[in-house]
Amino acid sequence: QVQLVESGGGLVQPGGSLRLSCAASGSFFSIDDMGWYRQAPGKQRELVAVITSGGSTSYADAVKGRFTISRDNAKNTMYLQMNNLKPEDTAVYYCNADRVKAIMGWYFEIWGQGTLVTVSS
Repeated sequence: QVQLVESGGGLVQPGGSLRLSCAASGSFFSIDDMGWYRQAPGKQRELVAVITSGGSTSYADAVKGRFTISRDNAKNTMYLQMNNLKPEDTAVYYCNADRVKAIMGWYFEIWGQGTLVTVSS
């Protein structure tokens, strides 16, 4: 079984920064694309950023230039550096692994439990 655990959320003032982490655990060989999603109150979950196993990245227009996604494959961990945070960034942030090659076979669409980011003065 493969699990994703997010950490690093919290309360920050507008203009501040936070760094989210997503650690993968379990018995597996590799993880393909990983991504960060967020869901604000009363809204649908939306894609924030994606990173491939090779390190290619893409971002939602709303966060381009402010957020940076990265991953350390040796540590099985993905990060989201969030700078110049705005109140509209307030949401629960979820990490996702689209496909994981494990000992027992392939796992698809694995989600973490989410971490709350609140941007407020």
